[in-house]
Amino acid sequence: MTDTAVSFIYLSEPDAIEAGVTNMPACVEAMDKTLQLLQLGDFRMAGLEGNSHGAMVTFPPGHSYPNMPQDGPDRRFMAMPAYLGGEYDAAGMKWYGSNMANRDKGLPRSILMFMLNDKDTGAPLMLMSANLLSAYRTGAVPGVGAKYLATRDASTVAIIGPGVMGKTGLEAYAAVRDITSVRVLGRRIESSEAYRDWVFEKLPNIKEVVICDSLEEVVRGADIVHSGVSGPSGSAGYPHIRTEWLKPGAFVCSVANLKLDDELLKDPATGLFIDNVQMYHDWQEEYEYPVYETIGIIGCRFVDLVHDNLVPATSLVNIGDVALGTKPGRTSDDQIIVFSVGGMPIEDIAWGSEVYRTAKAQGIGVELPLWSVPALA
Repeated sequence: MTDTAVSFIYLSEPDAIEAGVTNMPACVEAMDKTLQLLQLGDFRMAGLEGNSHGAMVTFPPGHSYPNMPQDGPDRRFMAMPAYLGGEYDAAGMKWYGSNMANRDKGLPRSILMFMLNDKDTGAPLMLMSANLLSAYRTGAVPGVGAKYLATRDASTVAIIGPGVMGKTGLEAYAAVRDITSVRVLGRRIESSEAYRDWVFEKLPNIKEVVICDSLEEVVRGADIVHSGVSGPSGSAGYPHIRTEWLKPGAFVCSVANLKLDDELLKDPATGLFIDNVQMYHDWQEEYEYPVYETIGIIGCRFVDLVHDNLVPATSLVNIGDVALGTKPGRTSDDQIIVFSVGGMPIEDIAWGSEVYRTAKAQGIGVELPLWSVPALA
């Protein structure tokens, strides 16, 4: 007799926090393992080649349908399914709706949920609030990059955009390097001041936070430069960091819009690293060349330059190869490194699995029945 009963656990945001979703050092370790599994091929995402970021629903501008949402900043719904092998060996999907106007209602721009599933039956194992899951796994990947690519004595971080990605990114850098000084540039002085207060409360080892008035001021002298600024498409509006502002040996990480001088990117001495180069090529195919004008993550500029034969494809190195030791990382203390982070649902699988294990072991969350016996088996 087969036991047909199926149940799953539900984690609210407070439950997820209790289960460790905000444990950044552990999240960096999980993302390190994830990026190595990606490089070994033990994963699948959507799309024919298994490298798709996900499926997105957007809305046409100026339509006349009375109930359909109108197009707007960050207005979309998105499903991000994946399977990840190794010690995780599970499938799942992150699903969210996004609308910049949410902030006028006191809500996050995006409201996310994550479902973890048994890889064989597809039965649900866990449904959880995923805003923190997504924020921490996104921030942890720059930490993996800094672990392998930032100079050993890196201590000063420039934060361009003091939002969620600026917070979790800094937590990740502090998990892998002895960060003592932060320089921050926000759109409004109030956001930079709030960020400064958060840093002193959250990361007491950081002794200095300097609020800056310009890109040049925030970037000069920084060992790590972190760009987490979202906004409209079009490279003319992306924050533009000039090469001469960068400190020798700087580690530059883009998790959102960023513009760098093409001369820097084309220079063979510059290290060009990426989370999953094939995902960017898939974006280029889906959105058409030049993809960088639609998606402002710097890796999209990498693949556009490859398309133009201005950068050899072999110059783009997946960070998983560095972690596995199959390709070199930094070659000198003066080398400028650029690392592009696009975000992938396999990261949600890994960190969601870690949270699930803790929740199960500690009895956190609410168990919900799906059925005792399925009505239509």
